[in-house]
Amino acid sequence: MGRFDGATVLITGAAGGLGQGAAKGFATEGARLVLSDIDEKALADLAGTLQTETAILAGNIADESLSEDLVRLAVEKFGRLDIAVNNAGIVQNFVRLPHVASDEARRVLEIDLLGVFYAMKHQIPQMERQFKAAGKGGAIVNIASAAGLSGAPKLSVYAAAKHGVIGLTRSAAIEYATKGLRINAICPAHTRTAMVDGFVRLSGVPEAEALAELTRGVPMKRVAEVEEITTAILFAADPANSFMTGHALAVDGGIGAI
Repeated sequence: MGRFDGATVLITGAAGGLGQGAAKGFATEGARLVLSDIDEKALADLAGTLQTETAILAGNIADESLSEDLVRLAVEKFGRLDIAVNNAGIVQNFVRLPHVASDEARRVLEIDLLGVFYAMKHQIPQMERQFKAAGKGGAIVNIASAAGLSGAPKLSVYAAAKHGVIGLTRSAAIEYATKGLRINAICPAHTRTAMVDGFVRLSGVPEAEALAELTRGVPMKRVAEVEEITTAILFAADPANSFMTGHALAVDGGIGAI
């Protein structure tokens, strides 16, 4: 018996590193999945590897209609929505604030912040109706960032968006604390995903040197592995973790302890 047997889990940004990790983790624990990503081929390829019932819908999370359609798909395909992992996001170019192009800033905010808002706007009413009738609760897990908990030089707009995600998380958690719905955020530091691999490639220096620079402020002196973040996501969503809501859980190698 898995922790999530029979549960329907919706994951956005599912074709990326953290999204894939979450999808595989929930599938292993018995969940049925509704997956979305902007990369339709990568999404289909992922679905083909998962040993569970899976529905997919490609699209851009910055388009509000996608969030509405994903909730509808979950209900039509599986009859319910138990857990949502709002993971889709992008990062800005690594530059000082005045050098961030306005179009880039708008795109980061639309995807990283408004995308989470749209998702929650459509997930919450379905969950509230469902769990009011069932007498038990569900969970929303928003993927924020360690950059959402402090300043992040040369990532100002990205940090602002992730601060906003934590604000949405905490506010909605209070609003629905008595409605059978827990809402938490996971705040990873640099994780070994395509984004970090891209940074290493573009740095023009050996991998070990690039990673040392990337993790200079991390007490553990390394990046996180996807599996470590997946563990935190599943912990936040676990029905047994029933008294945690409104929390921004740092998985940051000790950065927050400095």
